[in-house]
Amino acid sequence: MPEISLFRGIRIAMYYSDHNPPHFHAVYGDYRCLVDIQHGCVIRGALPARQLKLVLAWNELHQDELMQNWELAKDDKPLNSVAPLM
Repeated sequence: MPEISLFRGIRIAMYYSDHNPPHFHAVYGDYRCLVDIQHGCVIRGALPARQLKLVLAWNELHQDELMQNWELAKDDKPLNSVAPLM
């Protein structure tokens, strides 16, 4: 699972040829969740409230880049890094 961003201890990654809807995986310690890119909501799993708020804000800022990566992943092409949340 290629890492596309890392910030404040949160690892963001996407699988190649993953299932719809377009989403990414967020990992923070032992916590994991899948985030719907277009709707900005958790599909499955959980993060602590503070980290989830950061991830959802980051998703909103980088939605276009994330959707581009989703399309690349569907075609098994290398993914682009996405700037971390500052």
